[in-house]
Amino acid sequence: MDWRSSLEIYDLATGQCRVIFQTPRLIEAPNWHRDGWFLVNGDGRLWRIDPQRPDLRAIDTGGLIRCNNDHGFLDDGRIVFSCHNDQGSGIYVLNPDGPAEMLSERPSWWHGAGRGAITYACVRGRDRVVRIALLDLASGRETVLSPGPGHHDGPDLSPCGAYVWFNSDRGGHAQIWRVPSAGGDAEQVFKDRHVNWFPHPSPDGRHVLYLAYPPGTEGHPRDLDVGLWLMAPDGSDRRQVVALFGGQGTINVPCWAHDGHAFAFMRYRPLAQDKAPAM
Repeated sequence: MDWRSSLEIYDLATGQCRVIFQTPRLIEAPNWHRDGWFLVNGDGRLWRIDPQRPDLRAIDTGGLIRCNNDHGFLDDGRIVFSCHNDQGSGIYVLNPDGPAEMLSERPSWWHGAGRGAITYACVRGRDRVVRIALLDLASGRETVLSPGPGHHDGPDLSPCGAYVWFNSDRGGHAQIWRVPSAGGDAEQVFKDRHVNWFPHPSPDGRHVLYLAYPPGTEGHPRDLDVGLWLMAPDGSDRRQVVALFGGQGTINVPCWAHDGHAFAFMRYRPLAQDKAPAM
């Protein structure tokens, strides 16, 4: 089959990639549910892929049909996702017995969840700077974790809940940072020439996965030669484990298996965007 998008997993023990599903359509940002299926987005919708019978099965989001590639799961298994309207992106949770509930002000983009909280990138105040925020779901209390000037994005919670990992161009180009979830000083974990985005700590706390763009890349575009890298939480033992054609849509959101033995990602084939069939 002439594919555009390839959903794959990387196994840490073997160092091998395995294809789960390929499609000529453009799909993005796999989350790995603890029951073994994958959540992706495409053409404004959310889709489920079951490895045993791989296909795209639509998830009913009601009238919310401008979903982007920021989606995943809460601690209780409910789907949380970002969706656009004319006022920008907002964050919603799908309730099994009612309509989707909005969790945040616009504009905001969900990126991670854990220990009764969600973390996301948001625009607050008149300066229009994208900042990192944490929302306690029980109390509704939002903490904006503002590590200074620059563009801050891609936040994800550490498994212990003590830190929010994110990328920031505060030092000139996007690098990997973390900040205490209770508030405090942010720290840059390491520095190199790559443009680094979307850090995702593994559930066992042993690794952090991130996407490395070529030096000089602006933003987080799709369709480039990029790398998936692993490192220890202190920034040591950094190593590229997958080289691929990708970028935007590859690992925008948490993508680890629940036991940390593997992670999911999207690989793309360099086809013209206008040749990808509509969903």
